Amino acid sequence: MNPSHPEFPDEFPPGAFGRQDEGDDLAFYAPPRLVTHIDDGAIAALTKCYRDLLPAGGTVLDLMSSWVSHLPPELELAECVGHGMNAVELKANPRLTRWFVQDLNRDSTLPLDAAAFDAALCCVSVQYLQQPIAVFTEVRRVLRPGAPFIVSFSNRCFPTKAVAIWRALNISQHASLVSLYATRAGFASVEAKLLAHGGDSDPLVVVIARA
Repeated sequence: MNPSHPEFPDEFPPGAFGRQDEGDDLAFYAPPRLVTHIDDGAIAALTKCYRDLLPAGGTVLDLMSSWVSHLPPELELAECVGHGMNAVELKANPRLTRWFVQDLNRDSTLPLDAAAFDAALCCVSVQYLQQPIAVFTEVRRVLRPGAPFIVSFSNRCFPTKAVAIWRALNISQHASLVSLYATRAGFASVEAKLLAHGGDSDPLVVVIARA
């Protein structure tokens, strides 16, 4: 996929990151949702992507995580730090060595050391970020040089919590938008890939940005 983004202006229009539901996010995500948000085919494609890109024995940040991280079961990591909005979901995730709850729409600063991670993940959640460039900049800060930030998304979301600009675009344009976030956050290399094509599986796109 072409990660260029000529359709976006230098400044986002007013209201681009507004939402239909501006209520408290921690309250919205308080009920645990122990479900998957993409189907088995898309999960398999994402797991293969992680298998190809994540280093064995590395340290990984799973941003906006849940009760499952879709990591390859055979991949052993030194550490997998999870961030999310629901403590019950994060506690149920067997791949997380430690985790923390934080509303990134209120505070985009990650309580993590600089250059501490060999990779970062964000699975089917980027559409909810109201300060995406600030969050991406923080992710770049905590990654080691050359480490990938793997951002995946499909055509599913909680529409009342997705930002307005996301709801207005199609999935190809979403790839351009996420690539733009990464570029403006200072990532040196950005690539978009279509992992699952739809039909028998949910469509799934990843944007891979390297620090």
